[in-house]
Amino acid sequence: MMTEHSSHTINFNTPALRRHRKLRAAKNKLAQGGIALGGNSVIAAVLLIFFYLLYEVAPMFVSAEMEEVSQYNVPSLSVQRSETLLLAMEEQAEIALRVQKNGHMTFFKVADGTVLKTEKPQLQGNVTAFDINTQASRLMAMANDSGEIVLLKHSYKVTYPNDQRHIAPSIEYPYGADSIRLFDQSNSIKSITLRDGEEAMVLAALDSKMQIHVTRFNKEVDFLTDEVVLEAETISLPSIAGHVNQIEIDQSMRWMFVLADERLLHVINLEDENLTQTITLDEVGTITSMSMLLGENSILIGNSDGQISQWFMARQDENWRLVNVRQFEMLEGAVVDIATEQRRKGFVVAGENGRIAIFHSTAHRTLINEKYINGDIKHVSISPRAKDLLVETAQGKIVHFKIENEHPEISWTSMWDEVWFEGYEKPEYIWQSSSSSSDFEPKYSLVPLAFGTLKGAFYAMLLAAPLAIAGAIYTAYFMAPALRRKVKPIIELMEALPTVILGFLAGLALAPFLENNLLGIFAVLIILPMAMLIFGFTWANLPGFIRHKVPEGWDTLLLIPVIVLAGWFALEVSPILEVWFFNGSMVDWLNNDLGVSFSQRNALIVGLAMGFAVIPTIFSIAEDAIFSVPKSLSYGSLALGATPWQTMIKVVLPTASPGIFSALMIGMGRAVGETMIVLMATGNTPITDVNIFEGMRTLAANIAVEVPEAEVGSSHYRILFLTGFVLFLFTFIFNTAAETVRQRLRTKYGQL
Repeated sequence: MMTEHSSHTINFNTPALRRHRKLRAAKNKLAQGGIALGGNSVIAAVLLIFFYLLYEVAPMFVSAEMEEVSQYNVPSLSVQRSETLLLAMEEQAEIALRVQKNGHMTFFKVADGTVLKTEKPQLQGNVTAFDINTQASRLMAMANDSGEIVLLKHSYKVTYPNDQRHIAPSIEYPYGADSIRLFDQSNSIKSITLRDGEEAMVLAALDSKMQIHVTRFNKEVDFLTDEVVLEAETISLPSIAGHVNQIEIDQSMRWMFVLADERLLHVINLEDENLTQTITLDEVGTITSMSMLLGENSILIGNSDGQISQWFMARQDENWRLVNVRQFEMLEGAVVDIATEQRRKGFVVAGENGRIAIFHSTAHRTLINEKYINGDIKHVSISPRAKDLLVETAQGKIVHFKIENEHPEISWTSMWDEVWFEGYEKPEYIWQSSSSSSDFEPKYSLVPLAFGTLKGAFYAMLLAAPLAIAGAIYTAYFMAPALRRKVKPIIELMEALPTVILGFLAGLALAPFLENNLLGIFAVLIILPMAMLIFGFTWANLPGFIRHKVPEGWDTLLLIPVIVLAGWFALEVSPILEVWFFNGSMVDWLNNDLGVSFSQRNALIVGLAMGFAVIPTIFSIAEDAIFSVPKSLSYGSLALGATPWQTMIKVVLPTASPGIFSALMIGMGRAVGETMIVLMATGNTPITDVNIFEGMRTLAANIAVEVPEAEVGSSHYRILFLTGFVLFLFTFIFNTAAETVRQRLRTKYGQL
């Protein structure tokens, strides 16, 4: 027997079995390597995205730098040397212009000061008053002691002979070479202010008797010659107290600001010719410089203590008032000169003892504040592209600096704090990245975008979470297995529906339907649950022989006609309810009686459409988690006398809670990152309003809308990458929190 038994012993070391074991081991190693490679590749891809976003965002936070390039004597002929009135550069910063008090205008090379050309305008005598409209327009006004005014501009013609750039400077007279007189020629002009627009031009002059004369020149185009004809209109002014020091006019040519006695700032409305406001600047200190910021809406006032304050007109208590918005510090010395940038809200300040500072008004940033010159400074001028700076010193030198300052508009304050923008009544969170105006003040607040992202996700989860979780509980625990095998795939199939289709339907069909049936939607939310409760109570109290005719787990199908009839009834009865309670229109009642603004494409639309898109994700994961709870736990609970609902609440849900929480967090992440539904179903208005009837703009939708129009490398371009980085952090925080909570729930209920 022993011999017979031993003869039937299985040999596990045959060549075939050895080959099989080796093949299986190789497959296991290959699978392990593939899984590890896939997992590490996912981690590497996420890290690459993270570091690429940082790579695009980091240049915004690089500090500004300024470096001296050259230094030379003030360019001019020795017989024509006099005080400088203006320093200006053309677009390429290759040629500069120096306007002197004797009227001579000298063009010279920025690099070495070589004089290229000197011209004298058609104006007799010395220049007693001078002003430039804006550095960008290059239009200047010169006045002499005879009361004559000539308007001229410096121009540059660019050609490319032999593929070499050649810039030819010249002087032009856009309104003719004839001089203009504002008053009796017996009075000389001591000060002049020029403001030019598309439809009109305003000249304000101060005569030798310290009287202010303002003339508006309305522009008419001669249809024969296409020349602009100026029609003069004298503006009467109220009396101004004190010795007038300086006059400025805003871009709209509505407000005139008169500085008197170096301490009184008078605001005059040129439209109704009244004195609107007088501000005492004693707290500001001794005024040493006053200039208009880009756009000519803000006034920059520098004092003897090195402080610069920004002022602009804002509506306060239904009236326009000049308000002090923000202040900047040079730390030491008086403000000598202020030069504003031509395309950004930045400005350069020259102080005593050779100190130079660069600030940005909107971002409220101090970019540079150091001593660069040995000695005193008389004038500063910044190039149109803000990359070159010319400084004239008291020693008769011109110092040329190169500036690296690519993204001054970006700061923590401008992105995450309230900012008081020009023309606004108060500080606000505003996102407005572009405009048709060249003097536009960029508004890069990320608060409305982050708020809109959370708002849209909140309303989507408000709809999706209860429906998806409740549906998952019933499907996994109470529904008949045969019916579950049909229902679950249908709901999961909803996830395959493209979100662009959902957004399209929400924007074109759901939005107008909801506007016309707003009360009906709210009626559905009330009547439908009541109808379901009434039906459930009635069904539970029917005789057993009736209820048992429907197989257990299939009775949910009876709710379908109840839901359809309840929804139809709610929509049909809503017009009657609107007439009874809301004067025929709930939308008008919200707007007029409650003051709640209603936009057709709003957060409610997004909540319904995006909630519909998120439901399959939450349902599928939660249903799997509930269905995967071991049946032994349920049977044990039922055997101990617990009801099915007690078993569900006390046993099944705690055990499945890690999976349910993961489902909610994944759904939340899906809602936060959704783009197309938000893009098509909202008004894309970046506002911070919790009103469910107002629209919003999310971080993802903002990227989709604005990336195609953003200039590569610009502040706008990089801040869009920053919004992507913020969205990345949102999802990272949500996922980290979800994983932490899931692990704690698994530890807590894993022993059940």
